[in-house]
Amino acid sequence: MQGLETLVPAATTFVGLHLLMSWAPVRGALAGRLKEGGFLGLYSLISLASFAWMVIAFRKAPTGAPLWTVGSALWAAASGFTLIAAILLTGSFIGNPALPDPTGRLKAPHATRGAFVITRHPMNFAVALWALGHMLVSPTPKGLVFAGAFLALALIGSAHQDRKKALLKPEIWADWEARTGFWPFASTLRGRTRLRDLGWRIPAGGLIVWLGATWLHGGLGAGLWRWV
Repeated sequence: MQGLETLVPAATTFVGLHLLMSWAPVRGALAGRLKEGGFLGLYSLISLASFAWMVIAFRKAPTGAPLWTVGSALWAAASGFTLIAAILLTGSFIGNPALPDPTGRLKAPHATRGAFVITRHPMNFAVALWALGHMLVSPTPKGLVFAGAFLALALIGSAHQDRKKALLKPEIWADWEARTGFWPFASTLRGRTRLRDLGWRIPAGGLIVWLGATWLHGGLGAGLWRWV
């Protein structure tokens, strides 16, 4: 905890406010007063402010000694996690019934295709895998707290989203849950989905995003660039 006196509260606030604003009683009360569009605006503003506080606290916190040695094996694992994350993030913008809608409507796709053959929470698990990859190769106390906040938010948020959507639209979400999986690749292993229905465009787009993002790491030599 030494040196993290500001970062830990900032990270806790970042996660806590996201979950609080998504909690049905709070969300319903605010959306009732502000309408759906106004609520989404307030949610975005609060999220941005809490994220900014966490970033500032992270930059000011001492780096500290790494808690384990990072070798090629961990770099390879982190690269794999972030590549899958890039693919999930790319696919999460196509036909995602969980994305915020100013009209308040909820409609699941007729067919389970794209990133949803991997998980019904592609955006959240993109964040979770990104965080996990960074925790593997940046095992300093402040790095673990920063990335851990995103990991916790993604996992808890996914479970919370299932419960919330099931209450809002039980008939739609029950069918969507039956056709998809929570954990990545779980639905494929159970035979609910087929990886071939992912298509090639989303993996190709994710690969481009991943190559660009890892290249921007520059001197860290992240991803494929570490071995090129």
